[in-house]
Amino acid sequence: MDPTSGGPCQSIRNLSGRFSEQDHDVEVVCLDDPNSSYLACETLPIHALGTGLGPWRYNPSLQQWLEKNLPRFDAVILNGLWQYPGFVLSRIAGGPNITPYYVYPHGMLDPWFQFARNRRLKAIRNWFYWKLFEQQVIRRAEAVLFTCDEEMRLARGTFQPYQPKREINVGLGVAEPLPRTQALQVSFEQKCAGLRGRPYLLFLGRIHPKKGVDILIQAYAAVYGSKSDSQNSSTCLVIAGPGLETKYGREMFELAARTCPPGSVHWTGMLTGDDKWGALYGAEAFVLTSHQENFGIAVVEALSCGTPVLISNQVNIWREIKEDNAGFVGDDTVSGAEQVLRRWESRLPEDNMKMKRGAQLSYGSRFSVAQAARNLLAVLEEPAKRETCQP
Repeated sequence: MDPTSGGPCQSIRNLSGRFSEQDHDVEVVCLDDPNSSYLACETLPIHALGTGLGPWRYNPSLQQWLEKNLPRFDAVILNGLWQYPGFVLSRIAGGPNITPYYVYPHGMLDPWFQFARNRRLKAIRNWFYWKLFEQQVIRRAEAVLFTCDEEMRLARGTFQPYQPKREINVGLGVAEPLPRTQALQVSFEQKCAGLRGRPYLLFLGRIHPKKGVDILIQAYAAVYGSKSDSQNSSTCLVIAGPGLETKYGREMFELAARTCPPGSVHWTGMLTGDDKWGALYGAEAFVLTSHQENFGIAVVEALSCGTPVLISNQVNIWREIKEDNAGFVGDDTVSGAEQVLRRWESRLPEDNMKMKRGAQLSYGSRFSVAQAARNLLAVLEEPAKRETCQP
């Protein structure tokens, strides 16, 4: 449930809040350190059992907890794959007359993870693990839940045998933004004082190779590199998210310093609360040149603020973005990102207003948390309805 780990834990918070409003009891069991500071302010009941051993996160206390507590629940959702929680859950809850479980892979069946050049050893490991264990996790689940049609389509060709009982696109909702106020903008500007009121493109996410930050910086340098820092009208690039202290993060900092105009790229670290919403509302556009993005919660958060999005066609909701005229889409390459930025720079004022409206309409019609919660709840209630209908 660590907020720095990415979007799935935030989706759990969003959906659980909606379930609780409808008088459903929701609890989370996870392999987090129970003393983690981010758990202190949670209103959701969270059973943090400790981090477990190694990358597999082996923790025997999880099996004990599940055996004792599963009978209390009508349904269980496994968020994510490839670790001990899925292995032990499928062994305990996979039989008849046991609490049904559902798998929410959150993009972890995407073929990118198997075919990316820098993941060849991990891909071999995953192939063996699939043959030995993970296919059973999928096969024994009541259903596999997906966040969008593209994720569901891609999952079918990654591993074989792939034999889910059912595949269901339930979506993944994002909570409504805070109302736009001057205070939000001031909060962000204090976090990023170097902007000095200049327009900016916003990247909001982990600084990680998968996110294509290197592509973004190179494309930005190609499009905006001829503009000097003294031109107050020139567009800056704000990179907000954890990971600057990693090897990749340091390389990206050096790349920006070497290729981009002085003072044009700003690094804020992770933004939350007022700072995050102020950044999203104030951005000219949100940018994400990711090599693989299952859904892109930050993309949808930008849409909810009426901020157009400039994304790669490896973000699984790119078709919806294009159809709704909520932004521009390109390949996950330097040339692809450069083309998107040049299209953005050449837009007309009326195009800008159309994309802002398209962004808000796209969020409201496709990505609200209320709709996703209704979809998921309908799926979880099906076994009980079938039992009621039986003579």
